[in-house]
Amino acid sequence: MPVAIITGASKGLGRALAVRLAERGWDLVLDARGEDRLAETAVLASAHGTRVTAVPGDVSDPAHRAELVAAAWRLGGVDLLVHNASALGAEPLVRLAELPLEGLRRALEVNLVAALGLVQEALPLLRTVEAGAVLVVSSDAAAEPYPTWGGYGASKAGLDQLAAVLAEEEPGLRVWSVDPGDMATELYAAAVPDDDGPRPEPDTVVPGFLRLLEERPASGRYGAPALLEGRR
Repeated sequence: MPVAIITGASKGLGRALAVRLAERGWDLVLDARGEDRLAETAVLASAHGTRVTAVPGDVSDPAHRAELVAAAWRLGGVDLLVHNASALGAEPLVRLAELPLEGLRRALEVNLVAALGLVQEALPLLRTVEAGAVLVVSSDAAAEPYPTWGGYGASKAGLDQLAAVLAEEEPGLRVWSVDPGDMATELYAAAVPDDDGPRPEPDTVVPGFLRLLEERPASGRYGAPALLEGRR
């Protein structure tokens, strides 16, 4: 069975993706800081008969990243690494003039530095499989200058660049950066608590992610809504 590591898997997009991959026979290593909710995701995923290892912890911790990859090795290796864990930098979001520098450091550490750290840890295993892939969850804030989204957007823009360079340096892998579009998530609610407009549930965009895994297009940046419509 193929093995995936998914960070930020206790809720939202990470949970939805974990369950859908389990439906398709993937074994999983799941990460999140919230131990109880991560355990709930593991129960939902393992109901499909696959092996699921939940490893609670902070992805910004090098020892925790090593533990995730070791857990995947015990399941047989790493075929897919999904970096979905994210930090906003401030909750709710604020303008750059008011953004705490410690918050910006946290966003960069979780969204960017931890992503590279986990890739570095997993690369020896990813290189040994025929269809190794890295998928990082980006945001339209990485490309558009939305007020108050500056710190978070900068971290995601850096993540996009990291993924693009990794694709050049590791041509044997597929490296995809995916903007999932607007979703009804706790992250968005924490970012903009006054905006209660309707948004799609995370599980509605997961088929776009699955299409990447099924068709394995070239490495690059993709939008999940476009993937759902058959566009790239």
